[in-house]
Order: sequence, then structure tokens, then C-alpha cells
Amino acid sequence: MSLKRILLTALLLGSSAVHGAENFVVEDIRIEGLQRVALGAALLEMPVRVGDDVGSKDVSDIIKSLYRSGNYEDVKVLRDGNVLVVRVTERPTIASVSFSGNKAIEEEQLQQNLNSSGVQVGEALDRTALSTIEKGLEDFYYSVGKYNASVQAVVTPLPRNRADLKFVFSEGVSAKIQQINFIGNTVYSDSDLLSRFNLNVNVPWWNFMADDKYQKQVLAGDLEALKSYYLDQGYLKFKVDSSQVAISPDKKGVYITLFLDEGEQYKVEDVEVRGELIGKREEFEGMNPFEKGDVYSGGAVTGMEESIKRVLGEAGYAYPNVRTIPEFDDENNTVSLVVNVEAGNRIYVRDIRFVGNNITKDEVLRREMRQMEGSWLNSRNLETGKTRLNRLGFFETVDVQTVRVPGTADQVDVVYSVKEANSGSVNFGVGYGTESGISFQLGLQQDNFLGTGNRVGINAMTNDYQQNISLEYRDPYWNLDGVSLGGKIFYNKFEASEAGIVDYTNESYGGSLTWGFPFDELNFFEVGLGYTHNSLSNLDPYVQIEKFLQSQGDNYDPLNNTLDTDDFDVSLTWTRNNLNRGIFPTSGNHQRLTGKMTVPGSDAQYFKVQYDARQYFPLNQKQTFALLLRGRLGYGNGYGKTDGNDNLFPFYENFYAGGFTTLRGFGSNSAGPKAVYNDPTGCSGNGGGNNPCYSATDESAGGNATMLGSIELIVPTPFAGDEFRNQLRTSVFFDIASVWDTEFTDVAIDENLPGSKYYYDYSDPFAFRASVGAAMQWMSPMGPLVFSLATPIEIYEGDDKEVFTFTIGRTF
Repeated sequence: MSLKRILLTALLLGSSAVHGAENFVVEDIRIEGLQRVALGAALLEMPVRVGDDVGSKDVSDIIKSLYRSGNYEDVKVLRDGNVLVVRVTERPTIASVSFSGNKAIEEEQLQQNLNSSGVQVGEALDRTALSTIEKGLEDFYYSVGKYNASVQAVVTPLPRNRADLKFVFSEGVSAKIQQINFIGNTVYSDSDLLSRFNLNVNVPWWNFMADDKYQKQVLAGDLEALKSYYLDQGYLKFKVDSSQVAISPDKKGVYITLFLDEGEQYKVEDVEVRGELIGKREEFEGMNPFEKGDVYSGGAVTGMEESIKRVLGEAGYAYPNVRTIPEFDDENNTVSLVVNVEAGNRIYVRDIRFVGNNITKDEVLRREMRQMEGSWLNSRNLETGKTRLNRLGFFETVDVQTVRVPGTADQVDVVYSVKEANSGSVNFGVGYGTESGISFQLGLQQDNFLGTGNRVGINAMTNDYQQNISLEYRDPYWNLDGVSLGGKIFYNKFEASEAGIVDYTNESYGGSLTWGFPFDELNFFEVGLGYTHNSLSNLDPYVQIEKFLQSQGDNYDPLNNTLDTDDFDVSLTWTRNNLNRGIFPTSGNHQRLTGKMTVPGSDAQYFKVQYDARQYFPLNQKQTFALLLRGRLGYGNGYGKTDGNDNLFPFYENFYAGGFTTLRGFGSNSAGPKAVYNDPTGCSGNGGGNNPCYSATDESAGGNATMLGSIELIVPTPFAGDEFRNQLRTSVFFDIASVWDTEFTDVAIDENLPGSKYYYDYSDPFAFRASVGAAMQWMSPMGPLVFSLATPIEIYEGDDKEVFTFTIGRTF
């Protein structure tokens, strides 16, 4: 019997021949064309079995089922006698996926989207899905103003029914906004409204907040901002009737036209609070921001709603609903506001859990909590816990969420998710200066030792001018009341002349103990006791320290130019910290006031006070732009008398400016007063005879008072995505500093140093130095890396320049 095949159907829609085909009983099923798909799997995908009576509807169901599996590009069903023959063409298997030309979209993001669509290596290639993906990607580019963009999926066949898949992007340029027109505005001018937009026309280079490249999402945000502006001015019925976006023929320009209906301005007639008020009616009514006759403000209404929600949240009502319903009197243009409060159930906390703390012990996080298990949920305590974890400096990110307990209506679990940062650092620093050359430092510090939250540091430094080794330890929770205990021992050898400071050598050693006492969530006090032995040699007495050396009596050996002192000190420190996080903060401030005084009986009797402050101001909602203001004030002096002589401030405790921690762009310690020597051979002016003679040098002497300031604009790091936001920080800055000597009042020096290029009035507090530059910080696996590029714009003779600084292990 000859083989008689009747084509019953082809492809998904079938054919007319199928509908007229005769039914038959299937004696066998044969599938042809299988390569990757197993025969058993293909048979299971079919709704027909041997012995079934098959007609045209069954054939249609077979085709639909096989196509639905996603494994086949073509399906044909034929009949060979009573044998059902299914002839398939399998879809090729994706061997690789690659991208070319994509700049606006990261490959990782593309890969995630493809995976969610089933387009990944090892899966069958669905050309229909590729077309959908191409269109979706092009729609995205259109939404961000790239109207010339195109995306093409290129499929390259390979042996064994495989294929390489490559997405080729041609992004083109973003269309620029040529004009934004407002139609229907009579209350506010076009310029007033345009000033509320992020999108704009002809944006100047310095306006980093605006953008002249069209993006659909940004326009939607601008329209919301425009609506909020009108609502804040009392125009409750304001609306944007329509918006039109016209594209230029070359697709490089966009013209936006907005049709506005401003409506009338409404004033508030009455405000009524009703609903579930949990006994706080008077408190809620006191949050009413309006007096009768005030112009309505949408922002004020939102603020009132948020205040009510905050009070409810602090009382355990975690999921309240507060809505303000306006009741209009269009005849008088007034509105009565009904604030409806639905408190909901009072929620209790069952458990507090921590996720992501692979190193840090659970108890270290738990002791920062102010929310207690078993008590009602307090939204303020939740946020306080998050803030305190951020301030530890152990984590890159901290998030908190509440998870409802299944089967209950009033219980939740609180889950804090953290991403641990590298709290330990190997400190390695490299710097280059025009005078100091290259210097190195090395150290090891662990701020979260073995996950206990304790800080252990072993630091050693050696360079041209210093050899230092120190061991420090701090337990932030020495007892259950939150009292901290810290200790430090050190040895230091300092060659001042090699550091650009007037010549002397100081070998010192000592130790200290510090106790810390928390006052409240933001304020912290520390009390310390310390001892320091100083052994100074190679002294070359200059004018500014002669009186101090004379006051030291037998401690000073003028023949060998040596000085030995033993000083016992008491210190008191106040710290206030409300930064939003410990690493790379963007809002809040940090203040520290430190006072140190040696006790009577010390060889050097003096006090020293220093105040440091940092204030961060976020400049946009995402806080990718922020303004940092930094300042420092310092002053020290001697107190009391010894053998009838006033005690003076020791020169080895002087303030200095210069270097990346104080005044970037200047050599370390180089900016400030310079040493003046008695020098008969260098007489000038009125010198000679009975008049003393002096010589000014470029050796930095420092002073007993200082003022430092800095303005720093924090900007997104170029070419770095949002995922690196907590690891990289880029900024441009302006630094200014002054160091002066309040005891420098020698008239004779003024008269005998005319025209000296290094000399000026060293008691002048307004002898400022200044610099501008850019800096980058990176929280690398080795610890913080700091790069600074700066140039002085106000510099004095004798100050050193240090244009570039690279440091590992310290941030500023």
C-alpha cells in the first residue's frame, strides 16, 4: 500500500483542509524532527493518545499544545494510514547572549530582564519574545528622549541547532528641549512655572539640578510638582488638561505644550477631625495649621496628616489611614476640611531579627535597639534603631521592615537587614609634596573586632619625620548602662624639621584611660585621664619659645638644648551626632568639643580647647547631591604661675594648618606663623647697636589658636552607578584656614624685620590661606582610599604646596 499522507493542518491557525478531514482511530503516533526534546516529553505535551478517535478539533488542540510548550518553531500534523505523524521544527537553543552599543542601560540590568522573559543560555529561542523585547527596549529609549534609538536582535545559527544571540544597540543622542509652552496660566507667569521644573530650556553649565534633555518620567514628575505648587497656593481644582510633546523632523528636538486649568483660589472655612482618635482629639486638633480665612495649602494638609500618623505610629497603630476630605463652597470660594482618622489595630512586636550580620554579633546590633520585643510597635523607636545602626559605621546599608505574623491581626516581626562594610583597615598612605617628597604610613585597625563592636588598633608610622607606634582599645558598652571604656598607650618620635616645622626632636610616650557616658540619643560625654612624658632635644631656641623654655627652670638644659616634661592631664569631650549614617553621611550634623588641661604640678601647666563641626545639607530628594560645611576653632594657653613667671602654652602642642585633614593643597603643617630667630648677622633696618636683630625663616612654628573652614559640594561619582553610592564619594571643595599666635606681641621684631618675605604679624587671626580642588573617597576592601587634587588660591611666602595627595586608610 502506497504511503498516503494527508496534510491535516499547518501552523497555529490551521487550514481549511483540517476542518473537512475524516475522523480516524490512532493506532500509533510518530514524531519526526526531534533533536533536543525527548520523545517522551513531546508525547506528554500532546493531548492525544494511541486509541483515541481524532478529528479536526483534536488536530488543532495538538498544534496549540505543542506551540504552547515553547520548544517548536513549526508544527505539522499528517496522517499515514491510521498512524498520526507529527512533524516538528525545534527552536534553536541559545548558546550565548551578548550586547553591543548599550550605554544608557547596564548589561546586568539587561541580563536580568532577559532572564525574566525566559531568554537565557540553554533555553529555546523564541523569536516572538525577541520582537517584544526589541520593542520594549526601544520604547524605553523613546521615554528618555532618544528617538533615533534602535535595538536589533541578531541571531547567528550554530551547529547542532544552536544559536548565538546578540543585541545590537544604536542609542543615538537625547533630544533636547527646544521650548516649553504653558497655555491657560493667568495667575503665574511662564518663568515662574518653569522655575519649578527639572526639565528646562538652555540650561547653564552651573545648574546641575536642571536638565534640557527630554525624559518622559521627569516630565511626569515636573507636572506633579506643578500641581503641588498650585495646591500650596490654594488652587484646589487646578489640573493639567493635556500635554503635547512634538518631535522635530530630525528627532533631535522636543517641543512641549501644557494646557492648564488653574481654577479659583480657595480659603479655609473650617477644619474638623473625626474618626478613631484614641483619646487624642485635643492633640490632633492642635496640629491644625489653618486659621479661618487662611489660603488653603496642600503641603500644610499633608504635614498635618503626617503628624497625626506619626503620633499614631508612636502609640502602636502602625497602619493608620488618615484622609482629608474637602467640602467646597464654590460660591464663596471656601473649603471645609474633614480629617478622617482610621487608627486600625494596635500592633505589638513579637520578635526583632537581624539579617546580613555575618561578622557582627547579634548582641552588638540588639543593644542599639530602642524598640522592645513584646511591647507595642513604636515607629520612632524603629527609626532610632536604624539610625543608631547606621552610626556604628559597620554597615554600608541598613533597612528595616515589619512583617505581619501569620494568623494574627495585631502582631509583627521587625526585621533589620544590614550589609556589612569593611570595618577593619590596613592603613597605608602615600603622599607627595613639593617640599616633603614621598611619605608612607602603615597600620592595622579593626573597629568591629571579632564582631563584638569593640575597637582594637595597632598603628605604626614611619616616614621622614615621624616614628610612631600605638595600641588602643575601646569597648562602647563596658557596662549595661552604655558606659564606654577606652585605653591607649603610645610611643612617638617626631623630627619636626623634617615635617617643615622649626627644628626639634620630641621622643614621647604615655597612655590614657577614657570613660564615655551617653546623655541621650544624640549627646555623649567622655572623661579622660592621661600621662605624657616629653623628651625634647636638638632645640634651636627661637623668639616665640624663649619665654616658655625659661619658665621651665631646671627641666630645660640650655647647654645641650634639651627639655624634659612630665604632664598629667584631665580631658572632657562632648559629642553630638545626628548624622543619618556613619559611612558617607548626606544629612545631619556632627559636633565635638574637646577640652584638655594638665593638672597642677605638671611640668607644663596649660589648657587646650578645640571645637569641630560638620553639617550636611541634602540638595535633592535622592541625596545624591549634598553640601558639607566643616569648621574648627582651637585655642590653648598656659595658666597659673611658676616661680613668679606666667606659665605659657608649650610649643609642641601648637596648632598647624596644611595637609589633607586641614587645608588641602598645602604641605603638611606648612601654613601659618614662621620661626623668628635672634640673629646679629642678619640685622636689617634699625638693627644693630643696642637694638636686637632678628631673622625670619620659612620654618613653620604654628600657633596657639586656629580657625578652619570648608565648603564641599558632594556630587555623584562620574561613570559610577547607584550601586556604588555607598562605596564612592566625589566632591569639589573650598578650604580656608588661619593659625596665629596670640602671644606674639614683640614690637621690636616689627621694627627690625621690615621687608622680610617670611614675616608678617603672626598675631593676626585674619591671615587666611585658602585652596580649591576636588576629592574622591573609596571604601575599598583595603580600607578607605582618599584622593585629593587641590591648588592654593591664597598663599603666603614660605608655605609649601602639595597639589596631589593619595592616602589609604583615612577619611576626612
